[in-house]
Amino acid sequence: MKNKVLLPIGVVFFIAAARPAFADAGTINAADTAWMIAATGLVLMMTIPGLALFYAGLVRKKNILATMAQSLGSVAIVSLLWAGAGYSLAFSGGNAWLGSLDRILLAGIGMDSTNELAKNIPEALFMLYQMTFAVITVALIAGSVADRMKFSAFLLFGAGWLFLVYVPVAHWVWGGGFLGAMGMLDFAGGTVVHLNAGVAGLVAAYLLGPRRGYGTENLAPHDLSLAVIGTGLLWVGWFGFNGGSALSASPRAVMAIASTHFAACAGACVWMALEWWSRGKPSVLGMISGAVAGLGTITPASGYILPWHGAVIGVLAGLVCFWACTVLKERCRYDDSLDVFGIHGLGGALGTMLAGVFATAAISVTADTPNGLPGALEGNWDQLRVQAIGIAVTAVWCGVVSWILLKLIDAMVGLRVGLDEERMGLDVTLHGEAIQ
Repeated sequence: MKNKVLLPIGVVFFIAAARPAFADAGTINAADTAWMIAATGLVLMMTIPGLALFYAGLVRKKNILATMAQSLGSVAIVSLLWAGAGYSLAFSGGNAWLGSLDRILLAGIGMDSTNELAKNIPEALFMLYQMTFAVITVALIAGSVADRMKFSAFLLFGAGWLFLVYVPVAHWVWGGGFLGAMGMLDFAGGTVVHLNAGVAGLVAAYLLGPRRGYGTENLAPHDLSLAVIGTGLLWVGWFGFNGGSALSASPRAVMAIASTHFAACAGACVWMALEWWSRGKPSVLGMISGAVAGLGTITPASGYILPWHGAVIGVLAGLVCFWACTVLKERCRYDDSLDVFGIHGLGGALGTMLAGVFATAAISVTADTPNGLPGALEGNWDQLRVQAIGIAVTAVWCGVVSWILLKLIDAMVGLRVGLDEERMGLDVTLHGEAIQ
């Protein structure tokens, strides 16, 4: 379909007449396909049940189901919208700013069709794998607005934000857009996923205002055992998140998984040590926070570095994200309920810069390899400049558009629940259910 189409959110993007990026059939590799099926399942598991359990364990008992509902709603709505138009606008050729509508409603995707960006696996699988990234990015934002945002407002925001923020940035970085053409390195989503989610969460937290009782009442997590289980599922799922971004069952995927694991371990150890030193006791919450910080920070660099680099990045992630979630958050006076900005936003930005520092010829590959670099590359100042531009562009676009979108939704249905609803808990007031 090449006619002009009114997008679901009512905004018409400029659609290029460039030739769509589809490859001829006959290049599908069975081993790569098998691995990517597994990786797709692992990444979907990161949202349900991984993120749902992680977030549910960190909120109070009266908001557990409402928090889980945000993860479930993200999976359902984003998946359908991705198949309807999101995939096409992100990954079907187009111009430097946005893809085409050639794959709207998955038109033209058959049993043997492939995408030029992943010639070795069926296009339907490539579409599903990228869908799981869009799903978890929207779901991550829920952590910043936990305990106080209307479910209807969150769903509207997720749907609009997918098309206005996630899809364009994914195209700019991965789909043939201008940031990728500049040579920006983002292997698995430091900007597209983590920085995007963190900035959107920060904007939403500021607009919503702090939770009732923030700073004066005990808002401690209800059940950290759920959060630990969720962390374990996220940790394992991240092997599909980063290892799968190689788009092949290859040594590069293995190296990405190795650096990912070591970064999580280092992040957990550093956060634990900092709490032990500053507070006298190493908390379980701190350990899982450090692990997730390491996982998020290693994401953009994971496919471009050696395993020991992963441990170094994990150490830096633990230091920076611990500072962000303690010192910076208090100084800036924002209530990011579950520290999405401090862990994912700043972690994603830090990891994107460190990809430019540690990118090594030992891992970097040629441009005709999935997610490959433009030739062998080692970290240098020019690369750091490109990384910084990518971070700035992503943060500004996401911040401005998220603010506008939230303001519009606030005018339509309101963003925040009432004071009495917040006091009673969102499980009962929004969903008519409660955990006894």
